[in-house]
Amino acid sequence: MKITVRDVPPRAAWALEQTGVHPLLARLYAARGVSTKEQLDDGLALLLPPSSLKGVADAAVLLADAIAQNKRLCIVADYDCDGATACAVGIRGLRLLGAKHVSYIVPDRVVDGYGLTAPISQRVKDSGADVLITVDNGIASFEGVATAKALGLQVLVTDHHLPALVDGAIKLPDADVIVNPNQPGCEFESKSIAGVGVMFYVLLALRAELRTRGAFDATTANSVHPEPVEGQASTSSARTGPRLDALLPLVALGTVADVVKLDANNRRLVAQGLKRIRVGVLYAGIASLFIAAGRKAPVATSFDFGFAIGPRINAAGRLSDMTLGIECLLTDDPSRADELARTLDGINRQRRELEGGMREQAFVMAESLFQEDEDPPPAICVFDPEFHEGVVGIVASRLKDKLHRPSFVFAASGAAGKSHELKGSGRSIPGFHLRDALDLVAKRHPGVLLRFGGHAMAAGCTILEERFDEFEAALSQVAAEWLDDESLTRTIATDGPVDPNYLRVDLIDMLDREVWGQGFAAPTFSEEVEVLSQRIVGQNHLSLKLKHQGQPMDGMWFGHTEQLPPRVKLAFRLDAAEWNGRRTIKFLIEGVEGV
Repeated sequence: MKITVRDVPPRAAWALEQTGVHPLLARLYAARGVSTKEQLDDGLALLLPPSSLKGVADAAVLLADAIAQNKRLCIVADYDCDGATACAVGIRGLRLLGAKHVSYIVPDRVVDGYGLTAPISQRVKDSGADVLITVDNGIASFEGVATAKALGLQVLVTDHHLPALVDGAIKLPDADVIVNPNQPGCEFESKSIAGVGVMFYVLLALRAELRTRGAFDATTANSVHPEPVEGQASTSSARTGPRLDALLPLVALGTVADVVKLDANNRRLVAQGLKRIRVGVLYAGIASLFIAAGRKAPVATSFDFGFAIGPRINAAGRLSDMTLGIECLLTDDPSRADELARTLDGINRQRRELEGGMREQAFVMAESLFQEDEDPPPAICVFDPEFHEGVVGIVASRLKDKLHRPSFVFAASGAAGKSHELKGSGRSIPGFHLRDALDLVAKRHPGVLLRFGGHAMAAGCTILEERFDEFEAALSQVAAEWLDDESLTRTIATDGPVDPNYLRVDLIDMLDREVWGQGFAAPTFSEEVEVLSQRIVGQNHLSLKLKHQGQPMDGMWFGHTEQLPPRVKLAFRLDAAEWNGRRTIKFLIEGVEGV
């Protein structure tokens, strides 16, 4: 473990302070590339315009025509939180904009697999739909789109995943319209926008198109998304049409839960969603999920989305039916929302239990691949017939975190007639583009990958069980070629020492109110401290008494039991925990140099 400190451009930090930004925040923002107060403006007026998103104008025309002709629309969702929130945004938004018949289908992870498949297209047709809309999937669904078109359906693909590579060239499905910032020729700057964000932008463009057609007696056709009143729920206007800002809590939730990079545009979407939740403008399902998770909506944070609300929705897609999650986000009945939120909470508890057993087994299997005095291999692949395919992604992430290696975890396919296939989910480390690595494996070993796709840091694939060893060796070979010693050393980038004067509950609350996440890391500090005492609590956590710059401080290192030396350099986050009605500050240990 190596701990580094981010560079802080002093002029940028000073300039931010001069505009009234708190000195601590100024330092943190400057270290993350922010140099002006304007960059911190989270107003909706500063969102990237929908017009820069390739295909969005054509999508608006297709949907406006469908609404005018009273066609039946069916959304094909994905079974994760991004897909669920994108589906809910699509259904709520389309209904707000006049669609009379909007339904959805969400694939089953085990039975259907990922994305728009030919059988799902048939189910959409059988449901009586005229238009098929994908959310958070579809960019690589060649067969599913072709089947839908052959059945006479119009197809609109909205997605954010990278297009497929076929023989080294990008290939797109033959849909009527594709909206995806990562398709060739798209100039939309936020390539990291989540699937739910793409659907929200489609709705913004649709509203503008309806406005130009006079659907709202429009006189302000050039106003794409006027700034809403802070905290006010969506209303309808004869001039501009329905306000769509009430959808922003859903957009924010899906964006954070999908762990996409929080660039400026994504941060604005998340900030706007959080603002509405904090003043009580949120749908019944989100409110109930906050209660079920033991979190407080009036002080909602991006952390809540990523580690409390999102996992409860994701659990439905992993172990049960994502219909539960989508229905929770769609209902306006508080009692029904409470019931669904409690169900999702129960499923999430099952997921944690299942994950715990799989995680420990995966650790044992991975550690058997190398001797105690050796470094782990450059890539890790494990498979056990008892693994559940709904949890392999989480376990791969835990394995990657523990060993700092690109990691794949495989489970036997539960689909009928495909028990000879293995479904794997992988997570990567900086410097190793996982989807590109899979593409190289496919070129070098034709046929070893039946299907694959994903991003730089997360990807999935399907292989034959008999070719597991071949895949493992091939991925390790690519990792050995692409990764050097520096890349294979776990590094935590921190914000350096923290002034004891900043160890105040009100300042920690100030930090929590900001939007942090992937690509805009939450504050993590580091410095050498004295370890006064340490003891194991709850079987696998280390409780610490520390001396920080001469002052006593409590610390907790979750998931670790290694005893620390008397003086040690720590990377830690600040937490203001409540106990018996009193809030105290604690260091949450993120890493220990040399351990």
